Amino acid sequence: MATQRVEEQARLASFAPARAPFRYGNQTLHLADCRTWLREAVHDSVHAVVTDPPYGLHEYQPREVAKLRNGRGGVWRLPPSFDGAQRMPLPRFTVNTSTDRAELRVFFKEWAELLMPVLRPGGHVFIASNSLMSPIVATAMESAGFERRGEIVRLVRTLRGGDRPKGAHEEFSEVSTMPRSCWEPWGLYRRPLSESTVAANLRRWGVGGLRRLSEQTPFLDVIESGKTPARERELASHPTAKPQAFLRQLIRASLPADDGVVLDPFAGCATTLAAAEAVGVSGIGTEIDPQYWELACDAIPPLSRL
Repeated sequence: MATQRVEEQARLASFAPARAPFRYGNQTLHLADCRTWLREAVHDSVHAVVTDPPYGLHEYQPREVAKLRNGRGGVWRLPPSFDGAQRMPLPRFTVNTSTDRAELRVFFKEWAELLMPVLRPGGHVFIASNSLMSPIVATAMESAGFERRGEIVRLVRTLRGGDRPKGAHEEFSEVSTMPRSCWEPWGLYRRPLSESTVAANLRRWGVGGLRRLSEQTPFLDVIESGKTPARERELASHPTAKPQAFLRQLIRASLPADDGVVLDPFAGCATTLAAAEAVGVSGIGTEIDPQYWELACDAIPPLSRL
């Protein structure tokens, strides 16, 4: 296991060569492995985390990313075009073996342990998931000491599930192997408070609760959100890019004092940073893939202006 970890670190180092951080407005994007960045980050410096991590560990390895970009698939499902529109690829979470899931638990626990001291006491973590993987993340986050504070339901209809048995579509025409997904779970976690009450923690650290929609309406755990608009996908060409309208709601809720630093450790095309810029708060992102990092540098300014 130790040898595998050393080899993995060497591979990641070659995948994310050193470059100067990209900066735009209040945003900073690093080309780096998030674990390396977290080890060096200042403690208690981040107010909240809004992120969409990889869930196969394999789908974003250089070999699988190359297959995706070449249209060959691999662990990626590449749906056919429909009515002249090319549909977005999706990772095949069902191909994860028991070994893959065990590796995910180890990865997320390590990541959560590195994140804990960097996040302020009372700071929240919004982490995108899916119904198959969310239990793994929950176990890892709680094992690292985070408090589970619920789950945000993003109402969106995806292409996951609903298919008939492979190779027997006509024989079992009225059978689906899984339900078609109509929602996306976002786990909600909090670093434990350092103060005796939420109010005291808010006074000292500026975090600990979630910003209300208004004085009359609390932040809700169900958010209607369609698919990412075409104009946003054109600017941020990443297979799992989330809509700006949705991300801006999460960022606003995560900063109850209407100020602070939002971190996205798995930035992709940096849609979270673009949303943070639009909301008017500081953001930090890390992305390990040089091509996605370059796309993000181009995408942040126009996305934030939408």
